[in-house]
Amino acid sequence: MDQKQDLKTGTTTVGIITENAVVLAADMRASMGHLAYDEEAQKIYEITERIAVTNAGSVGDSLTVIRFLKSHANLYEVERETMITPKALAAYLSNVLNANRYYPFIAQFILGGVNNEPELFEITPFGGILERKSYAVSGSGTELALSVLDQQYKTGLTENEGIALCVKAVSAAKKRDIYSGGVSISVMVIDQNGVRQIDDAKVKKFIENKAN
Repeated sequence: MDQKQDLKTGTTTVGIITENAVVLAADMRASMGHLAYDEEAQKIYEITERIAVTNAGSVGDSLTVIRFLKSHANLYEVERETMITPKALAAYLSNVLNANRYYPFIAQFILGGVNNEPELFEITPFGGILERKSYAVSGSGTELALSVLDQQYKTGLTENEGIALCVKAVSAAKKRDIYSGGVSISVMVIDQNGVRQIDDAKVKKFIENKAN
């Protein structure tokens, strides 16, 4: 298979910092070359009780790295008897990716979580860390999602406002980016109470602009 086609993947994932939480959202299409291979793909993963990540890129590479993150976080918390922070886990992820830069994992991640306050990071395939104070975007639909976030993000968003904006940004990418799509949009919220998956019925209301 042509290497360029083999590595051609697409998605749209976003993360937003709200007043008291981080909201992560992603489309649900997994592509293989120019084929929409799966329309219900998982792209947001809970790592600890207060940290989750989105993935964009090779599915196999992403899942391998996510297993590394879960194992490291569990070991960290057993050895130190304290919860790992989002910043510490982002640093570990950066080290893993940078150590493999000559045979890289074809994957990009958005890591969000809560320590004393919401924290959000973008981690590039070669281990660069970008701490975001407002929002983060990854994947082939980045430009489309960014246009929505640039215009409509504001500090102090409520949880519902953050979910609505995430859904709107991903929806914009799904409309025009052929590699973003799926049956719906996945949404997770991370706050002091932990990681919560927003159910499909509620997400559908946000997509239809009917949520309270």
